[in-house]
Amino acid sequence: MDQVSLKIHKGSFTAVIGSNGSGKSTLAKNINALLLPTSGAVYIKGMDTRVMEYLWDIRQSAGMVFQNPDNQLVSSVVEDDVAFGPENLGVEPLEIRRRVDEALKSVNMYDERKSGPHLLSGGQKQRIAIAGVVAMRPDVIIFDEPTAMLDPKGRKEVMTIIKTLNSEGITVVLITHFMDEASLADYIYIMDKGKVALKGSPGEVFSRVEEIRSYDLDVPLAVMVAEGLREKGIDVPTHIVTVKEMVDYLCQ
Repeated sequence: MDQVSLKIHKGSFTAVIGSNGSGKSTLAKNINALLLPTSGAVYIKGMDTRVMEYLWDIRQSAGMVFQNPDNQLVSSVVEDDVAFGPENLGVEPLEIRRRVDEALKSVNMYDERKSGPHLLSGGQKQRIAIAGVVAMRPDVIIFDEPTAMLDPKGRKEVMTIIKTLNSEGITVVLITHFMDEASLADYIYIMDKGKVALKGSPGEVFSRVEEIRSYDLDVPLAVMVAEGLREKGIDVPTHIVTVKEMVDYLCQ
């Protein structure tokens, strides 16, 4: 990455998008201190990721969910898997039990607590992986392309969970190449060749259609529809970026 500067505010939902090799996953791993900057600095809650004594606290504060849920699941029973993180933090057994139950309920997987993860669908496995991070009570969760390996139903399930967690106060950083997912964020960064190429609210970013396409990216479906309607003389507002906003506008 080169000259990347950004601030992520507490309780916000930030999306980072870009084509393959743009640097978005590298950025995600710097936030979680899985990678350390070779120049410049990354601060999580005021803690410098380059200071070794802060690493434990940083990784408790900033949890991470990866693309492939199979790489994150470590146990043969769902509830044991979710308990793994809190156990390693030294949390008391009764508190672990409470956290596991709450985390599984938060991702609608409590009824599967005794199941084997290998028997679950891809979307269900990813929800278990999210529950494992939630049980550690982080302030920030970084989702590194969490829906890339899922079918449309699984993608929808996971995005619903992410929006719910954010509404409950967890800061969300979503790395994605799905524009419709990015359109749900409060703020968007577009990465290109290791740099921040474009940033702003979804309305500000997705109004620059040709510039976005120059980075080998698409725009959300609603933005494509709005573009087509404008070509036919219908004055659709540029701030419309989601299907819901488009439906609301057309049904006025």
